[in-house]
Amino acid sequence: MRQLFIASALAASVFACNKSPSPPATPPTNQAASGPAKSQDAPPPPADAPSDVRGKVVERLEAPPYTYLKLATASGEAWAAVPETTTGVGTEVTVAGAQPMRAFASKTLNRTFELVYFGTLVGAPGQAQPAAPASQPAAEAMPAADGAKHAAGGPPAVVGKIQKAGGPDGKSIEEIFAGKANLKDKNVSVNGQVTKFVRGVMGRNWVHIQDGTGAADKGTHDLTVTTQGETKVGDVVSVKGVLRADRDFGAGYAYSIIIEEATLGSP
Repeated sequence: MRQLFIASALAASVFACNKSPSPPATPPTNQAASGPAKSQDAPPPPADAPSDVRGKVVERLEAPPYTYLKLATASGEAWAAVPETTTGVGTEVTVAGAQPMRAFASKTLNRTFELVYFGTLVGAPGQAQPAAPASQPAAEAMPAADGAKHAAGGPPAVVGKIQKAGGPDGKSIEEIFAGKANLKDKNVSVNGQVTKFVRGVMGRNWVHIQDGTGAADKGTHDLTVTTQGETKVGDVVSVKGVLRADRDFGAGYAYSIIIEEATLGSP
């Protein structure tokens, strides 16, 4: 009897070991609802990623070459800046490729926007031709940032030695980079040859200049300038403006130094 009991116990043990556990039950899936739910649960784009902004115009401000539109959107009120337009209050609009700019100071309007979206107005009457195509956000049209990014993607060293600007504010590009700490927020004058020119981005023109000084591998050979003036690649110009340090326009466009509010002339 005892032997029979032991044999039965062993058989039960072997059967239990060979029996595969049942897979856990899979909750039923509502196929019709899974698509929208997945989209809604997707993380929002980064704060500084271009996107579309939709809303009704509740206020407008003119600051050529831009029109600032205050929009009533589904998530609250927001400011957008688009190429000049006649779109009026009460119009439903879409701002495509909207690039958020934080703490943006408009000198034309003499006010600072906590947040403003730069983009292109879609399907609106009186929309001026933007400086960049609708598929290209304004920030993408801006010159490459300097430093390491600039060295990798900015204009290469293509300019021979150019005579240094005269006067007490006259500096070479190499001297401006080296003297960043002392020259910050001061007027400087520099001569250089234009290696890149982008018109009408964020209400200003963007210029790259070189003077044959600085090191291309360090990104200190090429200087970015913003101006209302006009020029073209190949021109040799005299630049006079205010040197700004560690200027960040958002979306990865940061400059260790940049000359702003510059005037352009002949050396």
